Amino acid sequence: MRYTGPKARRVRRQNFNVYGSPKYDKILQKKPSPPGMQAAARGGRQGKISEYGKQLLEKQKVCSMYGVHDKQLRSVYAEASRTLGQTDAMMHTLLERRLDSTLYRAGFSTTRLQSRQFISHGLFTVNGVRVTIPSYRIKVGDVIKIRENRKSSPVFGPIITAHEKYVAPDWIKSDPVAISFEVKALPSEEKHFEMGIDMRKVIGFYSR
Repeated sequence: MRYTGPKARRVRRQNFNVYGSPKYDKILQKKPSPPGMQAAARGGRQGKISEYGKQLLEKQKVCSMYGVHDKQLRSVYAEASRTLGQTDAMMHTLLERRLDSTLYRAGFSTTRLQSRQFISHGLFTVNGVRVTIPSYRIKVGDVIKIRENRKSSPVFGPIITAHEKYVAPDWIKSDPVAISFEVKALPSEEKHFEMGIDMRKVIGFYSR
C-alpha cells in the first residue's frame, strides 16, 4: 500500500528529503535527528540498526522518492538483475526512465509527486499521444510536451520562472517556452542518478 501518513514524519524517519520539496529541507535542518534517536542517545530502547534494518530503510527511501510500491520496486530489481551490467546502475536507470521522474528532471514540476499528478491528469503527451501512466518508460527520441489547452494553466507560471535558473541533465533537451523536452539519451552515468541512495542495500534486501 502507498504511504498516506504525514510526509514530514517519513522525511525525518528516513533522515532524507525523499520528496524534494524545500520545506522538508527546513524540517531536517530544524530537527536533524530521526525520531527516537534522541531517546537512544539518552539510553532509551532504540539501539543500533541491524544490516537488515538498514536495507529496509533504504528500500523504503527509494519507494518514497520515486513514488513506487514495494511490488513495483521488486519488479524493477528483477528486471535489472536479468540485464547485463551492474544491477544497481540498471535499477537507477529504469527508475529514472519513468515518465514522472523524467518530467521532474526536465524541470517542469517541483517534485516527482507533482509530476505524477500532472501525468495522471493527462496534461502531457508523448510523441503526440496523451499518456496518463506515471510509470510509462521513456526511450531515446521521445518528445514530451504539454497539451495546448493546458499550457495556460496558472500552475506552470512559477515553474517556468524557476526554470530560467534550472539546468536540465545533458540527456534531456528542454524547451521552457513550449513546455516540452526531448530525450536525447538514456540516463546511465552516476551523475544522472538521484544522489543519497545506496542501491546496493536495496539489492541486498531483495536478494535475501
